[in-house]
Amino acid sequence: MANYRTRIVSSLSKIGQPAWDALVQLQPDANPFLSFAFLDALHESTCASAKSGWQPQFLTIWRGEEPAQELVAALPLYVKSHSYGEYVFDWAWADAYERNGLEYYPKLLSAIPFTPVTGSRLLTRDAEAMAALIAALLAVQQGNSFSSTHILYPPPAQADILRDAGFMLRTGVQFHWLNAGYKDFDAFLETLERKKRKNIRAERRKVHDAGVTFRHVPGHEASDADWIFFKRCYDHTYAAHHSTPYLNLDFFQRIGKTMPQNILLIVAEQDGMPIASSLLIHDEKTVYGRYWGAIKHIDCLHFETAYYQPLEFCIANNMACFEGGAQGEHKMARGFLPQKTWSAHWLAHAAFSNAIEEFLQRESGGIDTYMDELNERNPFKL
Repeated sequence: MANYRTRIVSSLSKIGQPAWDALVQLQPDANPFLSFAFLDALHESTCASAKSGWQPQFLTIWRGEEPAQELVAALPLYVKSHSYGEYVFDWAWADAYERNGLEYYPKLLSAIPFTPVTGSRLLTRDAEAMAALIAALLAVQQGNSFSSTHILYPPPAQADILRDAGFMLRTGVQFHWLNAGYKDFDAFLETLERKKRKNIRAERRKVHDAGVTFRHVPGHEASDADWIFFKRCYDHTYAAHHSTPYLNLDFFQRIGKTMPQNILLIVAEQDGMPIASSLLIHDEKTVYGRYWGAIKHIDCLHFETAYYQPLEFCIANNMACFEGGAQGEHKMARGFLPQKTWSAHWLAHAAFSNAIEEFLQRESGGIDTYMDELNERNPFKL
């Protein structure tokens, strides 16, 4: 075994951007949300911080002796005092603990805060470093008073590794659009069933006839005014759903400055005035729809701003996939297909662990049945 050192890191500044990003770039399932810029913006803006119930406690493995230590493995890890902003729901588990006089919080969580996107969680340079990271994780969770450890949205290969390490796996469903090499939006529409194609054209026509136009604003061109307006739209969406926004203007402005190459703002305008906006994060092959909002209601504006304009961008730039965010069966009618997602869970309390394992087995069967039903409603021509 190599000369490894384990460190719990409460701030990414203690690792440094070069070391962190060099490790991330080695991962086969990396994405922009794992970057130093994105995570640091969440922490420094206090959106994901001890103050907000997301206390960073990143698990890191280093090889060699100081000052020449090399970061060989890491796990984004948080101490959570609640379950908000996770998108894999364990509220019923927490409630069961409370009803039995047990404390569910604090718990350990490995995730990208507020971001239901699959990507590497076990960041390692090689198989030996992976083994060291898993051993360190098991030691942390078994040597402390945390009720549980949860690793959200790992890729399937890492889910298998975690299962072999004693974690219970949970499945979910998202809806992704896949690019079949379409030359334009009409070529994509021609692959859909006639009714679906007709409905999409009708939705787009309503927005066009309302006199709405769109600006695609790359991150390096986004002004403070663009970000302020986007934040206004983002807040409006949360207010409409009677909930509190997770992210603040400082966060959005930070990622606008530090990772502009991964950002696209879509701004809808009417009579020369902005009325809606959506935010996309992307790399060279995948576009991730993150947030949208509008300050004026126009029929079908949501579909155009949050789906059809991004699909136009994907097709024009040969992007392989558009991930439209969590949930949403309505996306299938617009060419999105169901994809299975994973999470891994370990609970310290043996009786609760056994009960949840039985629940997850039943739930998994239900998810498989649900996937089969969704696939029978494939929106594309047979």
